[in-house]
Amino acid sequence: MADLQPPSLSLLDVYHGREARTLYSTCVTVTGGDAGHGRASGVARSDDGNLDLHLRLPAALGGPGGGTNPEQLFAAGYAACFHGALSLLAARSGISIPGSSVQVTVDFSRDPVDGLFMLTAYTCIRLPGVERTLAQELVRNTERFCPYTKMARHGITNTVALACLDETAER
Repeated sequence: MADLQPPSLSLLDVYHGREARTLYSTCVTVTGGDAGHGRASGVARSDDGNLDLHLRLPAALGGPGGGTNPEQLFAAGYAACFHGALSLLAARSGISIPGSSVQVTVDFSRDPVDGLFMLTAYTCIRLPGVERTLAQELVRNTERFCPYTKMARHGITNTVALACLDETAER
């Protein structure tokens, strides 16, 4: 097994350009599974095969549980990204953060504005042994740097398109 190393601090270098410069791209496809419903019985697979899991509706939403769900995946991605950003910024500042953790709780709720659905994220950072004022500054800087936090605060560029595989359906 390869020796695991954190990413280079060069990720902290500021980019100047007119268009977004993609550094990495991934694609995950969800199919409906046994119930024909991605959230209730879906299968999620990444284009490289490293992610291959069964989605299940949690018991709290009337499902059987027994698999992961979109909220858990979002919480995991958010927590991992925030922890990574936190670690990079701490390393650049020469701050040691052993035992640090980022816990993200995601609530799937009814939206009082339109009656439909919404997500809310709560992020809790633990930095044992780091002086409180220094820890607060590090967390504030991480909030500005972490792309998940930017997305949660400012939205995300998103394009939704229908793919027509049947040529007769396009006419």
